[in-house]
Parts: sequence; C-alpha cells; structure tokens
Amino acid sequence: MKSDTGSQPTDPIERAHLRDPRDRSHTMHRYLPASEFTELIGRYWFPVWSVPTGCEAEQRVLQYPVCLMVVTAEYSRFYGVASGVSSTTLVGDGWAAGVMLTPAAGHAIAGRSVDAFTDRHVDLEEVLAGAGAELTARVRALMAERPDAAVSHRAAIAAYEAVLAGFLPIDEEGELINEMVGYVESNPGVLRVGQICAHFDLPERTVQRLVRRRLGLTPKWLIQRRRLHEAALHLRESSAPAAELAFLLGYSDQAHFIRDFKNVTSLTPGQFTELNRG
Repeated sequence: MKSDTGSQPTDPIERAHLRDPRDRSHTMHRYLPASEFTELIGRYWFPVWSVPTGCEAEQRVLQYPVCLMVVTAEYSRFYGVASGVSSTTLVGDGWAAGVMLTPAAGHAIAGRSVDAFTDRHVDLEEVLAGAGAELTARVRALMAERPDAAVSHRAAIAAYEAVLAGFLPIDEEGELINEMVGYVESNPGVLRVGQICAHFDLPERTVQRLVRRRLGLTPKWLIQRRRLHEAALHLRESSAPAAELAFLLGYSDQAHFIRDFKNVTSLTPGQFTELNRG
C-alpha cells in the first residue's frame, strides 16, 4: 500500500473534486493499492471531517468513470457512475473508508451490467451478500477509535482486500475496458468516438455496448468527462481566458465549452475560477 498524500494536514484538491479551496471541513487521506490489485482498485480514500454544529459542508465531485464502495458509521454502499456532479453533505464529526474501483471492477463485483446502477447506489450487501455485512462490521470496528490514523487505514484496506481478492483476475473484457478508459483519459487529442474505435479496431456498436455494460454510460460521455476534468484543473491553475481554454480542450467554440461546463457543474468557467481564487 502506498500513500499519495504524504503527511500533509490537508489534501491537494484533485481535478475530480469541485471543492471550495476555503473548505477546511475535512482532511483526505489517499492510498494506492498493492500491485496485485491495480486491475481492480484505483485507490482508497479516507476523509475525516469535523463540521461545526448547525453547519454543513457540501462536497461536489465530477466522478471518474468507475464504481465506488464506501463504508461510514451510518451506511455502507456500492455506487454506480454519476453522469453529472455527485454531491455529499458533511455534518458533525465523521469518517468514510472508500474504494475507487477500476472501470472493470464494477461489473465484476456486481455480477451484471452496471447500467442498472448509473446515478444511484445500493447497500453493499446487495452486491456482496453476507460478505458485505461482514466487511461493513469489520471496517467500522477498525475505524471507530482512530479514524485519522494510518494504522486504522491500513487495517481497513486489508479488510477490503480480503474480500476483493475473490474477484481477481479480471476477465478479458475487463482488461479491454480498463485499457479503453486509460486511452481516453491519457490522450487529450481523443475528441470523437471514432478515434476510440479506430485505436482498438472495433466497430462503434461494439464500443457502445461495452461501455454501457461496464460503465453504464456512453463513449461520448467518457470523452466529455475527461475534458471537464481537464477544464477544472486548468481553471484552478491558470488565468487563461475561456476562449483559449476552449481551444486547448478541443471545443469548436467558446460558447460550446461554457455550455458544457455549466450544464454539468452548474457554474460557468468564470464563476468556477472566481470561487477558486476567492
């Protein structure tokens, strides 16, 4: 298990998290999986929060194209991919022990097409049966006393891995969807579904069905989500005008970029920039 946050008291805001930089409600601890789990697990995350009485801290995320598993003191859930912005409101004191799966893993764990889970969640027991209840109880016991301690996180990760090891190795189709998502996310020049089809030498209908079955959405959505992640990152780190950013992201015009960004995040690029520099 490797940490990608070091010992910083607060985490660097990463591109999927639309977090207000003034938000000090929680500390995020992130860990990479052991090498034998990388086909199934993207990373683990452990937010620990303390919100003053009577206050709330909304967390908005442009989710990656993967399913999630989350255990807290109040619930344990399996999440499908959120097509828009997912939102969680933090209150009081609490913690979560989460797993960001790989694109292949949702189908492997649920045992069926993940389009049934798009924009929704179910209890962990629904996909893991008795093992889900045992995992939930184990993680809660391990996190109860010291939810912010690395030793608690390591123990919770071991509990997750004991269950998830049963879903390895991933199947051939799972390997393909992992590669396909990796290709889209690592190549900003991929702007059309036809480019995905050409790269993997597959007909568009096959690509559409594969992405729907394994992720619950469409190849076009994959491309748009990567562009919005890139946009959020650029808007935090640069002062480039919207027209320049639209060109950089491959949009045909500034209006199209602004419309896409606002439709999903409810903020214009200018409003997002202002929020992150306020």
